[in-house]
Amino acid sequence: MRGASIFCAAQTQLPVHSQRGSTLSVQKMFLFSGKCTADTRLDGKTAIVTGSNTGIGKCTANELAKRGARVIMACRSLEKAETAADDIRTSLKDVKDAGEVVIRQLDLSSLKSVRKCAQEILDNESAIHLLINNAGVMMCPRQLTEDGYELQFATNHLGHYLFTLLLLPRIIKSAPARIINLSSLAHTWGDGSMHFEDINLEKGYSATGAYGRSKLANILFTTELAKRLQGANITNVNTYAVHPGVVDTELSRHFDSIIPGTAWLYQRVGGLFIKSPLQGAQTTLYCALDKKCERETGLYYADCKVKSTARRAKNPETAKELWTQSWKLVGLDENYNPFQPA
Repeated sequence: MRGASIFCAAQTQLPVHSQRGSTLSVQKMFLFSGKCTADTRLDGKTAIVTGSNTGIGKCTANELAKRGARVIMACRSLEKAETAADDIRTSLKDVKDAGEVVIRQLDLSSLKSVRKCAQEILDNESAIHLLINNAGVMMCPRQLTEDGYELQFATNHLGHYLFTLLLLPRIIKSAPARIINLSSLAHTWGDGSMHFEDINLEKGYSATGAYGRSKLANILFTTELAKRLQGANITNVNTYAVHPGVVDTELSRHFDSIIPGTAWLYQRVGGLFIKSPLQGAQTTLYCALDKKCERETGLYYADCKVKSTARRAKNPETAKELWTQSWKLVGLDENYNPFQPA
């Protein structure tokens, strides 16, 4: 992934910039955010959070480490990741039995980087109990990655697809385990097609439509992975797709380049519905920690509850085809078996 306009950050739905004063007061008035109330400890557990140097991902990493987990922050920028990790370590210095925080370099737009990071983790971690696929990009101008794929689809779906399948044998060996994919209500954006015949959207690119397609892919991957795990008689590795809500991040930086004036609009009108990053992390934490959902798999969640998706996210044939096409696009060997514990 190249270029000044590209960045790695937590997945959100319609994020807006922080506004001193009015926005902060609205945050205090926010009444409709679900909250994870689980008191689960994670001592001896290992968790991976992608894109955890800021926003939802950073809050998630902090909370998991507070509960005793060894947290691997997998981020594109090592410098930003180290700064964030230091922040977390400082915030937890007086917390009894807090977990260790380590960083790994991961550029999800680069399949080479994904493979390298996954191998480093496999070489150094004997167990993986939580994988939280949180990182992503939103509404970017059309760009192709170094592998030749449309940026949003490559970063938000293909990178996490490959990362998950490379780590899956270790995750299965470590079960019980959970895999959480951050999606969005934005899966309803666009025409609802995965565009398998035009994977790079050369025939007509819409930044919002491309983002919506990538978020739809997150849900379809979640459901298909759950189905294949069950088909392999693996019943103690569960998958979850999460919509975090409208979250206060910097992901709206591309809005004005798509539709002039929209960043201003979201900063003010969107502020009526905004969540803080900590509030935005609650559904992720619920799916990672709460015993009430430990037997659920392949479902979609918002505000710490199971929610229904759009019809386009319920098509099993589309989910199956996405898996098949993604396998080819990321270059996995046809003989590789991700469901064999290792």
